[in-house]
Amino acid sequence: MTNSEKAYAVIMAGGSGTRFWPLSRSNRPKQFLALGPDDRSLLRATAERVWDVLPPERTFVVTSEQLREQVERELPELQPEQILAEPVGRNTAPCIGWAATHVKRLDDDAIMAVLPADHYIRETEAYVDTLRRGLEAATHGDYVTIGIRPGRAETGYGYIEVGSEIDPGVFRARRFVEKPNRQRAEQFVANGNFLWNSGMFFFLASRILEAIDQHLPGLGRELQRYDVAARAGNEAALVRETYGALPAVSIDHGIMEKVSAVSVVPGTFEWSDLGSWTSAWELASQDERANVLPEGAIAVDASGNFVSAPDGKLIALVGVQDLVVVDAGDALLIVPRERAQDVREVVAALRERGDQRR
Repeated sequence: MTNSEKAYAVIMAGGSGTRFWPLSRSNRPKQFLALGPDDRSLLRATAERVWDVLPPERTFVVTSEQLREQVERELPELQPEQILAEPVGRNTAPCIGWAATHVKRLDDDAIMAVLPADHYIRETEAYVDTLRRGLEAATHGDYVTIGIRPGRAETGYGYIEVGSEIDPGVFRARRFVEKPNRQRAEQFVANGNFLWNSGMFFFLASRILEAIDQHLPGLGRELQRYDVAARAGNEAALVRETYGALPAVSIDHGIMEKVSAVSVVPGTFEWSDLGSWTSAWELASQDERANVLPEGAIAVDASGNFVSAPDGKLIALVGVQDLVVVDAGDALLIVPRERAQDVREVVAALRERGDQRR
């Protein structure tokens, strides 16, 4: 039996995507947008990539109650029980642990591939090869992650220091490093032994639950209660009542930085976590002056700009450089490209004043 026949995908699709406002909103976050050079949503593209390795019936999506119907429309191949809807977001450790209880009930020896729904990955054979290698490494009991070879000194990503090769294409992970400053990021890239942390993980469902019991015992106890309730057919009510009290902790901090036997599979495919409108500009087709513009737009002495606007609206740029301009109809964003990460502050201000356009 191949490892793919024991494998289940868990796609995390509950994020809010505040850095892609105003196209991304609280009721339609970025995983439902087509932000890369592709007409599919990021969620749909993520699912179709993993379905090259394992079938839709072994795919779970963890999302929010608010977004469940959108997931159902985007992925009609899934049955209702394959969509786990969180009453409230509690970061990735509870999300992954809850999914692991569902996967383990189906197969005690199941392997999980945990994948964010809102990343861009170019369709290449290299991605499928990396996915298969990660699943294979997880069969031995390791906690496995995919690391991306850095193309630049990036301060917006976490890093993984790589140790010795333990199997072909699989390396021991020495340590995880939080998002560094510019100087440290440049040192990491020059060193050659550091990879970007992609946020994609592989492990036996039983192993990640054991690790949660050991390192996050409060979460572990609640997950055991959920499992008992699920076997009795009344999990939903318990989850709705207690999920908000679970610890809000990431799988990186809560588990991966604490366990031994962590390995990393380097990925050579093109990858972006689409952290801001700058990422969308980098991935899109640019004109000879590095502008990304709607069809028919006019640019005079303008360079390095990213513009998104409704079909049919005439856009003209004159004498401006390195701007992000996004027209969503009921909201207009204008920001220097280098400040694109700060768009989340607009969403925070809208939330504070109770504006539903967030």
